[in-house]
Amino acid sequence: MSNAQKALVMAAGIFLAIALITLAVVLFISAQDSTKAAQSNFSNIQTELSQTAFTVYDNTTLSGSQVVNALRKFSDKEEFGIQIVTGKNPAGQWYGKVINTGVPIDSVTYGSVVGEAPGQLSHALDEANINYVNPSGKFRAQLVHDSSNVIRGIVFRQQ
Repeated sequence: MSNAQKALVMAAGIFLAIALITLAVVLFISAQDSTKAAQSNFSNIQTELSQTAFTVYDNTTLSGSQVVNALRKFSDKEEFGIQIVTGKNPAGQWYGKVINTGVPIDSVTYGSVVGEAPGQLSHALDEANINYVNPSGKFRAQLVHDSSNVIRGIVFRQQ
């Protein structure tokens, strides 16, 4: 084999190696974009799933026994509060955490956790207490979102 042929074979080898490296880089970049998109979709799905437990209560009418069940289910949840407004207590009572609903909805502090709530489950079950929840009563539920659109509470108003 002459020197010219060896040089051509070597040049072809170098060209082929550069082409393979370029192909690998292109594939890696496209796989990285796909991974970022999948990760973003997964994050959205995870957020939706974490809030599905509360969507049952979004602008629905519930019985008093369902309200008490929700109170049992969510009262010990971190950074979450339940307010029950009854006919005897139009100001309402907070359970779990107190959530700031006394400011306009578009306020930055709307839906923020203010502190520990004074309400106890036993008060909702005691017929002599003003916070008693009548099991056959009808309540309208409304979700409370904070400025980050995270569900921070549920407000139940007796109809």
